Amino acid sequence: MEQRDPAGITSATVGAAVPGLDGAEVAAVIARARRDPLAFAPLYRQLFPAVYGYCARRLGDPDEAADAAAQTFTRALAALPRFQPDPARPGVTFRSWLFAIAHNAVVDAERRRRRDPRPLDLDDHSETSDPLGQLADAGPSPEEWAVAADEARRLQALLHQLTDGQRRVVELRLAGLTGAEIATSLGIRIGAVKSTQFRAYARLRTLLTETGGSE
Repeated sequence: MEQRDPAGITSATVGAAVPGLDGAEVAAVIARARRDPLAFAPLYRQLFPAVYGYCARRLGDPDEAADAAAQTFTRALAALPRFQPDPARPGVTFRSWLFAIAHNAVVDAERRRRRDPRPLDLDDHSETSDPLGQLADAGPSPEEWAVAADEARRLQALLHQLTDGQRRVVELRLAGLTGAEIATSLGIRIGAVKSTQFRAYARLRTLLTETGGSE
């Protein structure tokens, strides 16, 4: 049976593109989390690794990535009452909405880096001002963060040789988003996503071939 909350979030409209949770479960979590932030834990637990990996690939720094990922979920919780999927647009899912927030958090981090290159002080984030403080144990361990950051550094060496547009599309694809979700997150047409991805993959194949040939 389709589940619906008073704001119209249903298992059909929310999209089932969350690992480990079907559409009905996602809709139920969102409905509960609008009343109680702690109820957001299942979505935080399932999606934090992908969001953190995306931020790490974009920023290339584990501390900045952790901060951007935390900001993403904090902003998502604050904006959750305004989340409204569009059943006429299959790319408008909770995941595409969340990664649009992540994209903005990364852009903000890049602006801060240009304005003030000093390292971030993550101790400034207290549990009283961060509604995710009590959900921290649901996220990846420091070891998992380190592995993700190491992989991000290796990937970044290749992705840095793509155009900005190609890199953004590939990074969201690596995070698991569909073409429609990428289009929604970046505010571009699905046709542009497909053509950009095609050119990006062709470029990556060339780079990988050249790297393999030089070893």
